[in-house]
Amino acid sequence: MSHTAELIAVGTELLLGNIANTDAQTLSKELSALGINVFYHTVVGDNPDRLRQAVDIAKGRADILITTGGLGPTCDDLTKNVLAEAFGKKLVYNPEAAQRMEAYFQKLHPEAGQKMTENNYQQAYLPEGCTPFQNDWGTAPGCGFEAGGVHVVMLPGPPSECGPMFRARAVPYLRDLTDGVIASRSLRIFGMGESAVEHQLREQMNSLQNPTLAPYAKEGEVELRITAKAEDDHAAQALIAPVERELRERFGPLIYGADVPSLESVCLSLLREQGLTLSAAESCTGGLIAKRFTDLSGASAAFRGGVVSYTNEVKHCVLGVPQDLLDQYGAVSEPVARAMAEGARRALGADLAVSATGVAGPDADDRGNPVGLVYVALAWEGGVHVRAIHAAGPRERVRTVAASHAFDLVRRRLTGLDL
Repeated sequence: MSHTAELIAVGTELLLGNIANTDAQTLSKELSALGINVFYHTVVGDNPDRLRQAVDIAKGRADILITTGGLGPTCDDLTKNVLAEAFGKKLVYNPEAAQRMEAYFQKLHPEAGQKMTENNYQQAYLPEGCTPFQNDWGTAPGCGFEAGGVHVVMLPGPPSECGPMFRARAVPYLRDLTDGVIASRSLRIFGMGESAVEHQLREQMNSLQNPTLAPYAKEGEVELRITAKAEDDHAAQALIAPVERELRERFGPLIYGADVPSLESVCLSLLREQGLTLSAAESCTGGLIAKRFTDLSGASAAFRGGVVSYTNEVKHCVLGVPQDLLDQYGAVSEPVARAMAEGARRALGADLAVSATGVAGPDADDRGNPVGLVYVALAWEGGVHVRAIHAAGPRERVRTVAASHAFDLVRRRLTGLDL
């Protein structure tokens, strides 16, 4: 049976823009991987009447209703009360949930005499007949129940609790609602935009039913997710395999990995496998290449370091870029990008080095180079390659796309692909 879900985020702070609704993004990705369609996102403030209206609308158009937030100990935490009333259920005290809350509180406050305040115990009241979701990441328990053909899942709002609880507690609950298993495979594409990918695959996507194929736009890249449902995982993978083969034949080296988190993670794996090191010289990217790489666990095994050469003086004095190149061509040029990469490799003693120099915006530079023009280079022993890119969009997007091109050059060099 195919299920549709609606997400309801509860919290006035979301409507005021004080915090972003990252829970919706996280849960939508997770639900998609389960093969559950998310048709609506709703955000409602800490008001019982408006929340009740939102719930009444949601249960008329979705058979899975997932709420985030409003499960805490304060007077504006009203989600359980409203949901229980909307589905005709009483709230009953759960002693086991209360004990877990007390233990978690003591873990956070081991000082003698510190006791959990009385209002925290309202979190231990759960809808009758529900499946409690133990919260190992905070105090407020969640739960799941079914009423009137609608499955309700309630999760806490803090992202540090919501995501882990969904994966550990709600996913097993939701899987029990479906027959068989749902498996997915995500192919990551760099070098082609979402509209171009979708144009090539539109007919195929419309014709597929099981498995399904859907594109998801990332910053400067595209994810293609193949999702299949079958009696067991082996049968689901068998449905996925021919679609994956066809996609790999179609897009070739533009596909940089399957079920991988990022371009930089692929680069790190390749560098470690081959026992090589990387360094970076950055101008317009301002250290973003180094940050993205060192955000990865184990990056120290392959990353030698980076230089943020934001001025011509640093390019010349630290990286050894000849002054005559800077004078003749300017910082945003192919010769300077080449010299920066060579200088970073030499200065930092790395096997490979990347560089990025360009115009991130908001205005053209003093030589008339347009916003979005970036030269990205890769240097290795005996060679250098420079790629000129034209990245449209705001400053942050230009920097992100430029950094991704640098990683793409590394990936292509280490896998023997054409640069």
